[in-house]
Amino acid sequence: MNEDHVLPEPFTPAGSADLETVLAAWQEATVRLEQTHEALRAEVRRLTDELEVKNRELARKNRLADLGQMASHIAHEVRNNLVPVALYLGLLRRRISEDPGSLEVLDKIEAGFAALDVTVNDLLHFTSDRDPRLHVFPLAKLIEDVRVTLDPQLSAQSIETVTEIDDDLCVTADRDMLRRAVLNLMLNAVDAMPEGGVLTVSASSHSHGIEVKVADTGEGMSEEDARRIFEPFYTTKQGGTGLGLAIVYRIAEVHGGRITGESRPDGGALFTLTIPPPAQKAAA
Repeated sequence: MNEDHVLPEPFTPAGSADLETVLAAWQEATVRLEQTHEALRAEVRRLTDELEVKNRELARKNRLADLGQMASHIAHEVRNNLVPVALYLGLLRRRISEDPGSLEVLDKIEAGFAALDVTVNDLLHFTSDRDPRLHVFPLAKLIEDVRVTLDPQLSAQSIETVTEIDDDLCVTADRDMLRRAVLNLMLNAVDAMPEGGVLTVSASSHSHGIEVKVADTGEGMSEEDARRIFEPFYTTKQGGTGLGLAIVYRIAEVHGGRITGESRPDGGALFTLTIPPPAQKAAA
């Protein structure tokens, strides 16, 4: 008689299924731990980079504070001594009014005196440490006022000006400070085009604030210039004080805004001054 042979069931240890579950959970936990570890490393790198930026900015502000105190003292002392010199020059001009040769020499002295006065004014503006007095005013009118001020120099250098600003666009800022910032940006553009060109000033409103753009058709900036252009006393111009754009930086800073500069792909440079909404809301 044939008997059916039944193969025995494979032997499975009682805890095998539980072990596989534990191993799977362990693997999943390991993956999550690795992901968390990498996320933490990335966050540490980000915070470290942010701390380095903050430390550099703090060191820069400390240097500027020390420099500002020294420059302010020097500027006031120089200005006090310039006042009587200006009076003496006026008296001297009246006395030699009939001597063309002497008047020519005096003209050169007064030109040097005027340049020194500009330097003193730049120092005083740079070291000014007051909060902005915020007002609402039309931006187009301010830009036009600055353009009219520069019109003789613009005409002498054959520089065409293009203004692209809505007459209804208003900004909330310190008008004197903003005028100084725009003036310095436009002067910087004029200096970049000694043989003529096109100076374009535009402004627009965005969610991050009011943007004022000043563009020229000069030679643009090198990488070194772009990196250091807002540093006090850094200049690429012969006889320049190196404070014009540093003053713009300070004005943007006290308004809670920012200023950037870059070379344009088609030639020239573009500076963008941003006055953010918080400054506007604070004044409303």
